[in-house]
Amino acid sequence: MEATATFSLSLQSNTWSGFEKSCRNPSGFLRISRKNYVERDLQTLNLQNSRFRRASVRSKHATLAISCSVKKSTALESGSSYVSVDEARTLKNKAEEVVPDLNERCIYLVGMMGSGKTTVGKILSQVLGYSFLDSDKLVEEAVGATSVAQIFEDYSESFFRDNESKVLQNLSSMRRLVVATGGGAVIRPINWRYMRQGVTVWLDVPLEALARRIAAVGTDSRPLLHQESGDPYTKAFKRLTMLFKERGEAYANAHARVSLQHIACKQGHDVCALTPTAIAIEALVQIQNCLNDNDSNGR
Repeated sequence: MEATATFSLSLQSNTWSGFEKSCRNPSGFLRISRKNYVERDLQTLNLQNSRFRRASVRSKHATLAISCSVKKSTALESGSSYVSVDEARTLKNKAEEVVPDLNERCIYLVGMMGSGKTTVGKILSQVLGYSFLDSDKLVEEAVGATSVAQIFEDYSESFFRDNESKVLQNLSSMRRLVVATGGGAVIRPINWRYMRQGVTVWLDVPLEALARRIAAVGTDSRPLLHQESGDPYTKAFKRLTMLFKERGEAYANAHARVSLQHIACKQGHDVCALTPTAIAIEALVQIQNCLNDNDSNGR
């Protein structure tokens, strides 16, 4: 049994949306099949103690069959979902420039919780002809849990991190993926070894904006925020500040940095008014700059 996930950027409605379905794969194996004009061998990666659901994500050059439980996508939590025709055209043109330089390398998005990695990642995967994966969802499926919060409660954060590293290790051998990683994936050096098989991109969002976004949608799915008391914004801001002190230097290890504050200043907007498409465009710009710099240094 197989379900298909499709993503669309609609210029008529000026919104972008995604619809996903999933169904269980009882075999306990992560099965990947690919086509890049020619049929390649079926790869089977066994994630220990895993019970995956399969979702088929098709792009122009690749077909990925992988178990993944996903929810209906939304715009960046409290940000705008408006997409202008000019933004959509710019996104398409920039993607066409970047694709040859990427040479099928994966893109790993890193950043704090609520920074929009999933939303921006789905836009990037669509416009690049890549497939999208969320590493948190893969961990949930690997251990048979419904959420990261449940894993923290039933097991421990360390248990979650161990499984997160296993997932990233398996993904590191793959191509043509955009992967949204968990906010804490950067704290283990071994994860950087896996992610650096591709291109790592840090979505750098001001903490005030992150706290507003998270407070707007609630903290139930954010287990690391439950340790603070107070109103949702204050609780989120205090904990995010502490987490950033622990992780800030690690995020800076990424190949490319996308500063939402910088984008907002250029456009004359508040950070929370930025569209996911505008952030995706900047991500492509920074990826291209990174790849060009590497090419120059290699000469």
